[in-house]
Amino acid sequence: MKKVALFVDVQNVYYTTRQAFQRNFDYNKFWAEVTRGRQVTKAIAYAIDRGDRQQRAFQNILRAIGFEVKLKPYIQRSDGSAKGDWDVGITIDALEFCADADVVVLVSGDGDFDLLAEKLRVDKGKVVEVYGVPALTAASLVNAASVFVPIGDELLLG
Repeated sequence: MKKVALFVDVQNVYYTTRQAFQRNFDYNKFWAEVTRGRQVTKAIAYAIDRGDRQQRAFQNILRAIGFEVKLKPYIQRSDGSAKGDWDVGITIDALEFCADADVVVLVSGDGDFDLLAEKLRVDKGKVVEVYGVPALTAASLVNAASVFVPIGDELLLG
């Protein structure tokens, strides 16, 4: 049985599925698909915490599915812009926890992860599966992955 580690960029998948399909990602369907016939060694969902009740309920759903949820506070800058990404945290965790996995799954379309995918695949010898919305996933990330899995109807709610 292959061992798999999962790393989900919650903000990226939320905004890209909303933009492309006006629908939300189905984490239960994703979990069932990606873990079928595999042993999960690590599963982390990275999110921004705004502290509202609906968001906490969603985070609890992720935990019930099997994810560890890592949160960062939402930061509103004085110029009106916002800060809230997990790129460095996801990268550090993926490099740390890949040793126990045969397959590393990254759910994000962010091109900043192309170097991570390349390192995991080439230097660490891992199969890197990237799940992303096709029209909103960086070509460099698609090219760096072992396998690109397009997010479409079968992985969306509704």
